[in-house]
Amino acid sequence: MAALEVISEQRSFGGTQGFYRHASQACAGPMRFGVYVPPRARHEPAPVLYYLAGLTCTEETFAIKAGAQRVAAELGLMLVTADTSPRNTGIAGEADDWEFGAGAGFYLDASQTPWSQFFNMHTHVVEELPAMVAEHFPADMKRQGIFGHSMGGHGALTIALKHAQRYRSVSALAPIVAPTQVHWGQKAFARYLGADNASWNRYDACELVKAQCFPGTILIDQGDTDKFLVDELKPQLFETACRAAGQALTLRMQPGYDHSYYFISSFIEDHLRHHAAILNA
Repeated sequence: MAALEVISEQRSFGGTQGFYRHASQACAGPMRFGVYVPPRARHEPAPVLYYLAGLTCTEETFAIKAGAQRVAAELGLMLVTADTSPRNTGIAGEADDWEFGAGAGFYLDASQTPWSQFFNMHTHVVEELPAMVAEHFPADMKRQGIFGHSMGGHGALTIALKHAQRYRSVSALAPIVAPTQVHWGQKAFARYLGADNASWNRYDACELVKAQCFPGTILIDQGDTDKFLVDELKPQLFETACRAAGQALTLRMQPGYDHSYYFISSFIEDHLRHHAAILNA
């Protein structure tokens, strides 16, 4: 049995919000994650919905700021929140830049040293984290969904497109949809993945949807006053790619909303209900 350290557990809307630590082989050190276990799980295994956060966030950010537990309790969803990167790896300067390194793992498996020893967030999220959830929590692993915000929206979209047989539902809030075409992605990919553009494309939702569609509708919400909309997010690129590929997509531009957790908390219920309609079917 893989060891799990309980950091804290609190009662929330009849369920339990907990934070945990385990030894990660993929990230060569301790990794933290959060789990909200709904009241329903006392009687039957609950479907699992993974949330991937954005740049600078941790496994706690969504649980504290999004206000998701009330609706998750009603819908019987188990919410799992991953950290955004390994921490305290000893790599020089790993925490000096908010757009790269600590807090900015981009949910990929790095191929370039020294990052490749620790920054393997794709394997962590797709393999390690579900294994920990399955072993230690009352989860129905046949019913899994994934969503995220910004960098985490990028992670959710790319992971769902690459592993469509594993996840039944996917959505995103203000995602980075074309990292190979914007500063955030180019800056990170060059250092994590090197100069091979083919390896970059394996973590770009606009490129991935050309090869494989997700068997369901992807939901995306995007604020139209988001300061990162024009330069970093570019949802119209994914809309165009989905249309060309025949991928079902609901892209909702939300007037007056920005990139913050005020935006996320405003539409979190819509996203949870989107996933629950599929996972509880």
